[in-house]
Amino acid sequence: MTSSDAASLFSHAREWAAKDPDPATAAELTELLQLAEEGSPAASQELADSFSGTLQFGTAGLRAALGAGPNRMNRVVVRRAAAGLADFLVGAVGEAAPGTRPRAVVGYDARYNSDIFAEETAAIFTAAGIETFLMPSALPTPLLAFAVRALDCDGGVMVTASHNPPQDNGYKVYLGRHAVEGSGRGAQIVAPYDARIAARIDAVGALESITLAAGGWTVLDPSVASDYERATAALADAARFPSRDLRIVLTPMHGVGGETAVAVLNAAGFADVTLVAEQAEPDPDFPTVNFPNPEEPGALDLALETAARVDADIVLANDPDADRAAVAAKDPDTGAWRMLRGDEVGALLGAHIVARLAPGSDETSGSSVEAASAEGAGVFANSIVSSRLLSRIAAAAGYEHEETLTGFKWISRVPGLVYGYEEALGYCVAPELVRDKDGISAAVLIAELAAAAKADGKTIFDTLDELYLQHGLHASDQLSIRVADLGLLDAMMNRLRVSPPDSFGSSAVETFVDLAEGSEHLPPTDGLLYLTRDETRVIIRPSGTEPKLKCYLEVILPVESAAELPEARQAARTALDNVLDDVREALGL
Repeated sequence: MTSSDAASLFSHAREWAAKDPDPATAAELTELLQLAEEGSPAASQELADSFSGTLQFGTAGLRAALGAGPNRMNRVVVRRAAAGLADFLVGAVGEAAPGTRPRAVVGYDARYNSDIFAEETAAIFTAAGIETFLMPSALPTPLLAFAVRALDCDGGVMVTASHNPPQDNGYKVYLGRHAVEGSGRGAQIVAPYDARIAARIDAVGALESITLAAGGWTVLDPSVASDYERATAALADAARFPSRDLRIVLTPMHGVGGETAVAVLNAAGFADVTLVAEQAEPDPDFPTVNFPNPEEPGALDLALETAARVDADIVLANDPDADRAAVAAKDPDTGAWRMLRGDEVGALLGAHIVARLAPGSDETSGSSVEAASAEGAGVFANSIVSSRLLSRIAAAAGYEHEETLTGFKWISRVPGLVYGYEEALGYCVAPELVRDKDGISAAVLIAELAAAAKADGKTIFDTLDELYLQHGLHASDQLSIRVADLGLLDAMMNRLRVSPPDSFGSSAVETFVDLAEGSEHLPPTDGLLYLTRDETRVIIRPSGTEPKLKCYLEVILPVESAAELPEARQAARTALDNVLDDVREALGL
């Protein structure tokens, strides 16, 4: 950094500290600035990164580490985002329904500053003339998505960083009613709405020009949570699947889902639920996990210890904002507990929903069947990086199936959706209630299918094997490469485009698709898809929310009998390992 660059950076930082409405971040910035001026390389680097640009608003909204500066999550950045979003909502509703007052709902989790960001958003919305509702407490993301539809709102904001590290926070935006058309009502934003909102944020004037109302918004009654709990518990189909004999261990992973999830499971008839005591209460420091994501190694250790102690049948885990669900059970092949892959749970839920939709299901229950049918549903969907098994399950039952880009902002928009999932532990089992992934409603149906299997003397692994015998053994794996420099992601993707591999696992590549070019069925996205002669599939893409390159692998092996399954599993593992080696070589690792 040149002396003139440093002087400009220090001047920018001093101006920010002087205007920062948050005394905590102002003090932190002042201390960082002093260290940088004294010559600390670490402080200079942190300062430069904090002011290196403006945090970009996209289809994931905003998400970054907390701290001062335009490239961090803080009250200045959130105020500007709220003002721009308010301007967008007022304009969109005014155009679609002249004379109608826009409505919006704001929710938040228990991370640091979530409540402050939410209340200031409500104050800015109210000052802009929007009828604004604020959730009554820190609650799960699916409850906010539910409220957008239940309250007939034009917009919704959830302040959460989901399963990101403790130092992060985020700002997730939903559109509804007059602000968006068709099946996107109540779903997360997609293009072109992200760009339109971003343009309004960029047009916001000086910080002091943003008006915050002193009051006037409505803090919702806790009954909004009760309404969600009642509707979600009613998804259980006790007439068709009456067994509730299931011992459940549940962890909310220091997040906000514990109380709601237990209430819903109990109301659905699952009374034997044990919370992991060390992780039961919200804690923004997430002290018992290295990374608050059920997918991460070690994240379920305490839950599995609890399950062994109480002799549980199943472990259910939600991420901190409870929009994802993980499942673990004792594998009869090994006698050891293991977490199921997202694709395994996705297939189990898909097959279970097919069974619920079959003739003879309880048409008078509160299940999703009747409501979904009223919407003309009948489409199963999953992201392109998820297993191909769901498409075979749907086709065998006579239902349509669609593949979408990664992310529930796409899955939830599929017209006629009855069930959708993505391999990253996201499941939408009741799109008429929550047009997004929902780890709590998914937990209800996971418990229902596990109890049904137990009543038949089986495990969920037996149910999976039955699917493999019918549709082929689908085995998947992932390789995630975390980088410190985002430029490395572009370099790796460019390497693959310049020197594309011609085989994976000794099977020749027959189909190569550069997803950046888009197609009749999918909008453009940065990703590469390879399909080999033996149906092995490899997809490589940069993560949309983390500094990672993600590689998704799947092999399919035909299986004629249950006796062949052990050998097929071993063959699939060998095949995946060979493909992993080839992927690493192609990436130059």
